Amino acid sequence: MAAPSQPQKATYDVIVIGAGIQGSFTAYHLAQRHKDTLLLEQFLLPHSRGSSHGQSRIIRSAYPQEYYSRMMPESFRLWQQLEAETGTTLYRQTGLVLLGPPGEPELEGCRRSLGVDQVLDAAALAQRFPGFQLQAGQVAIVDNTAGVLFADRALRAVQEVFRRHGGTLRDGEKVLRIEPGATVTVTTTAGVYKAPRLIITAGAWAGAFVEQLGLRLPLQPLRIDVCYWREKQPGSAGLGTVGPCFLTLGLSQAPHGIYGLPSIEYPGLMKVCHHHGCPTDPDKRDQALSSPARPDIALLSSFISSYLPGLETQPAVMETCLYTNTPDEDFILDRHPKFSNIVIGAGFSGHGFKLAPVVGKLLCELSLGEEPSHNMAPFAITRFPGVLGAAQ
Repeated sequence: MAAPSQPQKATYDVIVIGAGIQGSFTAYHLAQRHKDTLLLEQFLLPHSRGSSHGQSRIIRSAYPQEYYSRMMPESFRLWQQLEAETGTTLYRQTGLVLLGPPGEPELEGCRRSLGVDQVLDAAALAQRFPGFQLQAGQVAIVDNTAGVLFADRALRAVQEVFRRHGGTLRDGEKVLRIEPGATVTVTTTAGVYKAPRLIITAGAWAGAFVEQLGLRLPLQPLRIDVCYWREKQPGSAGLGTVGPCFLTLGLSQAPHGIYGLPSIEYPGLMKVCHHHGCPTDPDKRDQALSSPARPDIALLSSFISSYLPGLETQPAVMETCLYTNTPDEDFILDRHPKFSNIVIGAGFSGHGFKLAPVVGKLLCELSLGEEPSHNMAPFAITRFPGVLGAAQ
């Protein structure tokens, strides 16, 4: 939480809206460039209303898309740099099992990104990781670099370094209005701030902000069930708190994919989730909890009984998280088509946390008018037809 003694100031070099992991890393990079940066967060920190809370996220080198796999070495390096800067452990290497049908295009893409030839069949996988039971004809590949990021700890760490470099973080301040121009004016519940540059990293709330600015982006907030499953006999499944992460690709019964990781939050449980959810209004997300229709639980129960027989088939703990998806599940990292001093980072589609150090760097570069350090074509706003009409 922002220190009460922090002086209220009206003018900054850059304002960043949204202090989740993407906005916090963006502000971190700006502050390291000696830019006087204001980071605004509508909720009091820490909170669990967005997409960056919880204790664990998967980090992996394997990606089917080359543009993400090319970012991952730098992302690992920047996570290690943050660990060194704060003297805090933010990552535990566990390995990652990717499983699916042989020859499945995304699985093959991951294998190529890892540069590995070895493909495991059911017997070889069971020998290496006894908790997993592949179905007939399916295969697995292993990403040895992968592991678990300690999410809450990482968010606190990056905000700490941002402040240490002179950044200002104001939480509990909801943005009410954005007035574009050569100098952007941002009005919150507690003040009015001005800066020549604005970056919007507001998660599930980003769509509403950019609509104020004449831009209609295809962003869909989803409420995700985050489920934890108990081992039938503690330690027997080789999962729980010590096993590898996993990710399914191309399974007919789970077209959006299922992922799992050893539980840091609840020892003796494993986090296993469907990479999909129900459309939701982020301001009314908790109301959806009363809904009796939770088809994801039945899908996960069926998957666990087939692939992870050492786990109970009903979740022991259920929580929720928000995704904000684009139609192609690629990020939006771009300047506003009409107001070039306003930069937008949105639509992280449930796989952005691991890449936040690089995303923050790219948003920083865009805002400062520099040549981005990675190919930005996959993240352009213009890939979506019909969004620019409203912005003219």
